[in-house]
Formats: sequence, structure tokens, C-alpha cells
Amino acid sequence: MADIKPFKAFRPVADKVSKIAALPYDVYNRQEAREVVEKNPDSFLAIDRPETFFEPDHDMYAPEVYDKAKEQLWGRIEKGDFVQDEANSYYIYELTMDGRSQTGIVAVASIDDYLNGVIKKHENTREEKEKDRINHVYTCKAQTGPIFLCYRDNATINEIVDRVKTVDEPVYDFASEDGVRHRVWLMGDEEENNMICRVFTSINDIYIADGHHRCASAVKVGLKMRQEKGDQYKKNLEADYFLSVLFPESELMIMDYNRVVKDLNGLTPEEFLSVLSKKFDVKKEEAAVKPSKKGEFGLFLDGCWFRLNAHDDITSDDPVEGLDVSVLQNQVLFPVLGIEDPKTDKRIDFVGGIRGLKELERRCKTDMCLAFSMYPTSINELFEVADAGKLMPPKSTWFEPKLLSGLFLHDIRGIVVQ
Repeated sequence: MADIKPFKAFRPVADKVSKIAALPYDVYNRQEAREVVEKNPDSFLAIDRPETFFEPDHDMYAPEVYDKAKEQLWGRIEKGDFVQDEANSYYIYELTMDGRSQTGIVAVASIDDYLNGVIKKHENTREEKEKDRINHVYTCKAQTGPIFLCYRDNATINEIVDRVKTVDEPVYDFASEDGVRHRVWLMGDEEENNMICRVFTSINDIYIADGHHRCASAVKVGLKMRQEKGDQYKKNLEADYFLSVLFPESELMIMDYNRVVKDLNGLTPEEFLSVLSKKFDVKKEEAAVKPSKKGEFGLFLDGCWFRLNAHDDITSDDPVEGLDVSVLQNQVLFPVLGIEDPKTDKRIDFVGGIRGLKELERRCKTDMCLAFSMYPTSINELFEVADAGKLMPPKSTWFEPKLLSGLFLHDIRGIVVQ
């Protein structure tokens, strides 16, 4: 069963929320983060990326950088930029992009559920990426960016969420700089909070949609603080829980995660197309190709678009091998183009579907040679991989819109979760 609790969030004061809440720390490079903070000093990115207070050549992972994040966070709380709710509550968080809305519940989730497999992952994490967030969370003693979780639809939770959205006034209603509308409701009804808590205890499978590194880091900080406090505090620390937003499966949209490649590995365009024709039906198209079904791919090469449909004999019923990203990797990228490890090979790059097919064309006219447009991985495919205890290939899913950081803060200094 899932241990998903309400909590007392620190939240931005309403008149500053649009200036404070920021896109996740990892969507920016160092220079971009500096430019955002210089333009808007109130941005939470100043806390999530504290190297922006130092010279560009300063070690961004030095202890004093994390100390700066702690100083800024608690200084701004003391200044009054954030307030803490008096009672433990769930929050409802709605994001609307291009006319489509998705609504989740903001809560804290148990690190033990991550360790025992109730909260399931579908990606591996890298220690060097975890280390940064471990240092940030441990030094600040606060979780600042939520983990994106999902679960199978539950009628009771859906009914409660719909009622709150229909009857109650949101505490926030604003548009972020990328045009996404964000609305938040505080769930003040104790009976409804208790009902949601009880319903989650009947749910045996929660899935990480996005934020594997943030999640793994939060778990390691929680274990570290549990060890420091002693076994008598096990499951009684705020750090035993991590900040999350949980969405039912029907609310989510996974976008395509496309590939661009630097060269044809010594082949001519004609030779490459000939090789592909042995594994795919290849058809030249007049317009850009956005795949409309599983097993279909778009190819942009030599200024032209092609539609590729995989032959039946290269598909698979295996949860991982049957993914379109796996088919492309196993049938084309590795054996034909020589890209054995897409995580480390500099000849390949990945382009989120939010950027559109024009971005693939632009890359092929600048620094790349060819591009593949993909059909999005489905949420059911994600569930199947995680349920099988397997892992997806790198860059299999792209979720939009992004959850904002600084909108909810989880203070992990406390001893007992009420």
C-alpha cells in the first residue's frame, strides 16, 4: 500500500508567486540560469541554482555554493516571501498548456515505498547527477522541486478533486513565462484529506513519471538523516517523505522524444535508405512526418521527409524491446549508424517534442545530418516496463508541461510527521 501524506507546505505569498515559481533547475544550462536570475532576482532558480551568485568559473558544486542556497532559502522565508500553512493538507495542482489541463495532488511520499518497490522506477540514475541534489537538499534541509508521480485512475480521488476545483477558490491562478497556466487549491476539508489518505493506502503501485534523480537523491538524504537521528525515529522524520505531485494516468500526456544524428557512419543517403528498406516500409513524403501510430517513424534526411513503418519481424512483445525507442536503437542506431551507447555517444542528441518538427529540420541544416521523429511512448508502456522491474532506454519519455519549483517547499528538519 502507498503511504502518501498531507503536509504543511511553505508556499510563496500570492502577490509574488508568478515571480518566484520557476521551471526545474535541470532545464537550464549554467549561462541560461544566470540570465534568468539576473533578469528576475525573485526567481526560485536563484535558490535551485545558487552558483548564479558566484563568478562563472567558480566550482558550482563547492560547499559554499550549497551554503548560499540555504542562506537564500531561509532568508527569504524569514523575509516573508513564503508562508507555511498551519495544518497538514493535500493541495490540488492544475497545469493548462495549449488548452489541455492536467490535475494532480501535491503530497509527500514515503522513501520506504521507493525502497520496497511500491513506488516504481523505469530509469537508472547516475551517481554524479544525484550528488548535486543530495548536497542541495541536505544542506538546505528542504525539498524544493516535486517528484512527478502517477497512478492508475481512482474514482474516489477523481470525485474529490473535481469537487474542490468546482466549489473552492484557488489560492493561486497565474501564467508562467512559458505561457502555462497554473492553479492551486488548498484542501481544507479534514474529512476529504483523510479520505484521500485512506484511498492511497489501497493503491499498491505508484510510478515515477519524471524526476528519477531528484527522487533517488531525496531517498538518500532521508536515509542519511534517519541514521543521524537513530533507529528510534524510523518513519517519524519529515525527511522520511519526499515532495511529490501525483497524477492519475488519464490526466497525463507523454510527448515524443526525437533523435538527431551527426552523420551516416560512412554511408551515402541512397545506401542508408536501401539498408532501411530491408527492415521498414520507406515512403517519401511532401510534408514533415509526425508518426501517428506505434511502429511508425519519421526520417528527415538530405532535405526530405520519409515515413518509415517497421516490419513485423523487427517488433517485439517484450515491454522494453517492443518500445519504438528500442526498435530504432536496436535496428538502426546501433547496427547501421554505429551508436552503441546513446547515453555517451556525442554523435546523437535528443530533442523534446515540445520543440516541434521544425527544430529537427533546423538541426539537420546546422550541426546534424539526419533526424528521426518518434511516436510517443504511452503511459501504459511506462507502467508495463516498471511492473516488469525493467528499465527504459535513455530519453524514452518527454512530459509537458513541467512542474514548477518553489511553488511548494517541504521542510525536512522536523522529527515527527503529524
